Amino acid sequence: MQLSDPPCVPPVGAAFRCAIPVRWGDQDAQNHVNNAVYFRYFEEARVQLFHSAGISLPATRVGILAHASCDFLKPLTYPATVVVTQVLARIGRSSMAMDTLIEREDEPGVPYATGKYVIVGADSRTGKSSPWTPGELAKFARVLAV
Repeated sequence: MQLSDPPCVPPVGAAFRCAIPVRWGDQDAQNHVNNAVYFRYFEEARVQLFHSAGISLPATRVGILAHASCDFLKPLTYPATVVVTQVLARIGRSSMAMDTLIEREDEPGVPYATGKYVIVGADSRTGKSSPWTPGELAKFARVLAV
């Protein structure tokens, strides 16, 4: 009897990076990026992660944000391009926890913000959580680099 290969699961510590331009309109009256926009950068990075993995949301499945946090370390200003790094902290049956980092593209290694989020895969009809499929896990494993 032939044993099947174990499911391909992305390893904890694997990362996905994407660059996002800072728009002039992202700034507030103090001429730095408004704190709410940092969450937009994290959101765009999540969408790019799923898109790069070939997982279309929403479809019959959706990703529900269960937790999001941000520590603002240094003000961002225009013009700039931010690099958002998402590092897999934990993968559960239907959830995924990520640690996040925002840096400027022209200042690698200088953190401007750090954060965390948890996203839960759910059935779009019922709104209830549903486990990641082996195919989804394999797709995440392909785009999350160690």
